[in-house]
Amino acid sequence: MVKPGKPFTPGISEPCDILTKKALNRALLARQMLLERAALPAAEVIGNLVGLQAQAPNSPYFALWTRIEGFRQEDLTGLIESRQAVRIALMRSTIHLVSAQDAIRLRPHVQPVLERGLMGNYGKKLAELDLNDIAEAGRTLVETEPLTLKDLGQKLSMQWNGRDPEALAMVIRNKVPLVQIPPRGLWGKSGQAFYTTAEAWFGNVAHEPASMDSIVLRYLAAFGPATVKDIQTWSGLTKLKAVVDRLRPSLAVFHDEAGHELFDLPDAPRPSEETPSPPRFLGEFDQMLLSYADRSRVMSEEDRTKVFTTNGIIRSVILVDGFVHGLWKLSESKTKTVLDIAPFRQLDARQLEELRKEGTKLLQFAAPVQHETEIRFT
Repeated sequence: MVKPGKPFTPGISEPCDILTKKALNRALLARQMLLERAALPAAEVIGNLVGLQAQAPNSPYFALWTRIEGFRQEDLTGLIESRQAVRIALMRSTIHLVSAQDAIRLRPHVQPVLERGLMGNYGKKLAELDLNDIAEAGRTLVETEPLTLKDLGQKLSMQWNGRDPEALAMVIRNKVPLVQIPPRGLWGKSGQAFYTTAEAWFGNVAHEPASMDSIVLRYLAAFGPATVKDIQTWSGLTKLKAVVDRLRPSLAVFHDEAGHELFDLPDAPRPSEETPSPPRFLGEFDQMLLSYADRSRVMSEEDRTKVFTTNGIIRSVILVDGFVHGLWKLSESKTKTVLDIAPFRQLDARQLEELRKEGTKLLQFAAPVQHETEIRFT
């Protein structure tokens, strides 16, 4: 809900309406298709959300299941196998599942993030080496035969007099647009990630890089209203204020309760903060938790410490009334799949029953057909 005040005017920040934390939460849930599931193809949802976080192989499947009515595993598996969707390092130098077009169009813009990460983590081990020569050698190797990063590093180390294999492999990972090829990332499949180049995988399909303006607008469509810092956190890029200032005349401008300036598309959904929000199960690394400098619209700082582990894992969470309210986990034996739900705080009988109903749907989606299933609250 917007607090009473004068109507906003695109591009004008004074006077400006104030968006409460719960109003920002409902706007986010609406953009992320979490107030109600969407009747859209998986490919369209992936594009609308500017890709899905995909460090864990099954994460995109859970992300789509909780957002799309009637989603099935084969809906995404088919996109990956037909090369319409692909896993590639993009925003924040992390693995995302994106459309073939976005893999090519977005990668040039995040290249500085990848190279900054490379030098921050491996600069000393790569001292005095020509990284462009290494990148071209690695490109040739993975285009000749898809390789794991371990095998790629060992082959490069043989060419570069025993230099650190991991560091050499990361040169290719961060300087060359590598894609993870199936069966990596397919539901029910396991094994190491094998890589080739985007050009080899897609057959040198020509796509011009997206404009930075269009990327910012797509972010706002999926995650807005947002601050400049939020956009920079999502992308990993810096100095985006100039882009937002250029777009300002066409944007709606608000403030949050702390006084920070928020930008949005004028016609994007901003539901009332009283809009009901059903319980939802988000998988590991869900992008909703990673796309803001200020995560308070979806998660308190106290709860963040329970979700973000010290070794970099972002746990699977439950949403209750739109906010992170606990963790969930699936475990399988030979004949049974168990869903454990661990709320952070006490829930009332209605909330528990709604979570149980949604958890039953999750088990119907994720558990093998022949398995017995059980839901446990811990």
